[in-house]
Amino acid sequence: MLKLKSKAPSFTLQNQDGKEISLKDFKGQKVAIYFYPRALTPGCTAQACSIRDFQKELKAAGVVVLGISTDDPKKLKKFQEKYDLNFDLLSDPEHKIIEKFGVWSPKKFMGKEFLGTQRMTFFLDEEGKVLHIMEKVKTQTHAEEILEWFNEN
Repeated sequence: MLKLKSKAPSFTLQNQDGKEISLKDFKGQKVAIYFYPRALTPGCTAQACSIRDFQKELKAAGVVVLGISTDDPKKLKKFQEKYDLNFDLLSDPEHKIIEKFGVWSPKKFMGKEFLGTQRMTFFLDEEGKVLHIMEKVKTQTHAEEILEWFNEN
């Protein structure tokens, strides 16, 4: 996993509209990059809707939020449209960026072990350095936690 004060790996990924989005596009802005297992699942939906509902406050605090999963852009578009999501969801189907951030690891679900995306969020400063890593995410209140951290630090 990335360490605090390290430079976040650069990336260019497709968003829900098939448009290429790069981390460098946000130079000079605070960024929260959250990694989530799968679009259109209950926990991931609660998390995304939390962020949707706090977009005005996040923007006022100068924070851009990007969500990254292994879902393809078509599924991300369906997710965005179904829940009226107002921020970019990025597709990393080969989990290259997910691995670079160190959130691709063994998971257990219903007694089965597999590799998957850990639900984590990385807070970056205006230069792309890691300020904070949120390892324990509460899906229902995720946006509030992001906002609170950036407002306090």
